Amino acid sequence: MSLTRPRSEDIARILTEALPYIQRFTGKTMVIKFGGNAMVDEQLKRSFARDIVLMRLVGMNPVVVHGGGPQIGKLLGQLGIESSFVDGMRVTDSATMDVVEMVLGAAVNKEIVSLINDAGGRAVGITGKDGSLIRATKLVVERKTPDMEAPEIIDIGHVGEVSAIDTRVIDMLTGGGFIPVIAPIGAGAGGESYNINADLVAGKLAEVLRAEKLMLLTNVAGLLDDQGRVMTGLTPEQVEHLIATGVIHSGMLPKIRCALSAVADSVTSAHIIDGRVAHAVLLEVFTDVGVGTLISRQPG
Repeated sequence: MSLTRPRSEDIARILTEALPYIQRFTGKTMVIKFGGNAMVDEQLKRSFARDIVLMRLVGMNPVVVHGGGPQIGKLLGQLGIESSFVDGMRVTDSATMDVVEMVLGAAVNKEIVSLINDAGGRAVGITGKDGSLIRATKLVVERKTPDMEAPEIIDIGHVGEVSAIDTRVIDMLTGGGFIPVIAPIGAGAGGESYNINADLVAGKLAEVLRAEKLMLLTNVAGLLDDQGRVMTGLTPEQVEHLIATGVIHSGMLPKIRCALSAVADSVTSAHIIDGRVAHAVLLEVFTDVGVGTLISRQPG
């Protein structure tokens, strides 16, 4: 059986296409949220790890934030703990929070660290509680209907939002040539643990670190127009118009809001990329075409 080998000129073209991006982004921080299909497909996990290692080897500073919702749900089911959700957020009582810390802070985090290290990198796994990286407050969920005089406050337990970030532990790791892999668990004022949405953690970290890029892996091709085509090179104003007209809606809204907040703050560009594509991170950073939607202050 014969295999078709890429032509030498094709390999050379790909390498030379990557050169200006390597030159432009050397020394820059890239915050990547790892989730979706890329976290459960073995081939995609390995390709992601190799992408992160290559970014570090050419002088970039990748910082990985990961989710783990499906893994948490699976273990809760095995333990006979029922899952319930409010507005897409997992209600997290004390028993559930113990499982969240076990899955995110141990099993998932250490698997990603091992994958990156096996690919030749030097990754270190931490949670937001390590080094006082992420301070959190309890997330307040309100619901109000027209017949209510005051909104109803819904208690969803140990679900938090970021109140402050201390980047010293990340600076120490990246300055030493390590790749931080961060589980989105924060600590409250009394040391209590909070489960925080990984997209939000990645966005806030990108802002505080003044990252060059925020990259959010998803299970879709990116932002799609009404014809199903991927839109890219968007400004925040264009994205706000797409939200107002209903083109962007439902499940994609939280990611987009996160991306808009990052770009409005200090992040040069935010990317919604298709994590179902092997080496999606590499393709988005090092090629002219990319595999997702780019949002930046300047038109693309």
